[in-house]
Amino acid sequence: MTASTETWQLVAHGRVQGVGYRGNCADRARALGLGGWVRNRMDGTVEVIATGAREHLEALRLWMEQGPPAAQVSRVDVKTAPPETFDGFEWRPTA
Repeated sequence: MTASTETWQLVAHGRVQGVGYRGNCADRARALGLGGWVRNRMDGTVEVIATGAREHLEALRLWMEQGPPAAQVSRVDVKTAPPETFDGFEWRPTA
């Protein structure tokens, strides 16, 4: 990782499960060159851990606030996470 690389945890709230949110989110993260993962959580939210340049993380956050057409996102919580290095961007099982 470089000095300009950050790791963020993003949690999307609202109608974000069962609407193609995870797959579209993973596609968007890959297109932005981010590493990390996305998963559904038992509480109905979608969690993302993403590593990359701040401007790419910000672009992912902006996408997550809208989501795919069937989603109804009420908010996206963002906080910095411990630095991690990932080989690509993957789906993880619900937790």
